[in-house]
Amino acid sequence: MNDQDPVTVVVVDDHALFRRGVRAELETTARHTVSVVGEAGSVDEAVAVIAHRKPDVVLLDVHMPDGGGAAVLARTRPEHPEVVFLALSVSDAAEDVISVIRAGARGYVTKTISGRELADAIVRVRAGDAVFSPRLAGFVLDAFADRPGATGVVDPELDQLTRRERDVLRLLARGWSYKEIAAELVISVKTVETHVSSVLRKTQSSNRHELTRWASDRRLV
Repeated sequence: MNDQDPVTVVVVDDHALFRRGVRAELETTARHTVSVVGEAGSVDEAVAVIAHRKPDVVLLDVHMPDGGGAAVLARTRPEHPEVVFLALSVSDAAEDVISVIRAGARGYVTKTISGRELADAIVRVRAGDAVFSPRLAGFVLDAFADRPGATGVVDPELDQLTRRERDVLRLLARGWSYKEIAAELVISVKTVETHVSSVLRKTQSSNRHELTRWASDRRLV
């Protein structure tokens, strides 16, 4: 996507009136920066529209009768890893926030958000930021923080990495060279290479770019 092009968006929500309202609001307040290219009212519709339109960002309702946002994420992210998901929900419950972020959404905002704020959130998640409504970020920090008392959420793929492998991956995903990582962690370049090879194997990644996306999806960066 060219920096001058509007961010393309698909709105997924089981309430047609709400979808129309979001579209109208974005067209009014952000027509030069955001373009709604599709809508869906169910999981099956969402999967089909995302595959057809290939939007930059999907605005995703958390609760829908046929599986909700988590089901959409599970069925679309493997095939379309380039699509970014931003949860847009009436719920501000910790378990809803944590589950949809764990499933792969890049942010979570509530439906009390204004049109301009929503447009800004869409642009920011497309650019790589993690965006949350006030106070919701605390839920995520608590759930993902590696500290005593945190609300742990199990991720088997992440848990298979050793602490040192996570350290190496985190720095690698930030763009550090092997030499810089070695100096920071006080290990040899050869040891860094060994850790990277292990991480590639465990995450089933084939290159640094895929590792960076993998780390970003799990908020290691």
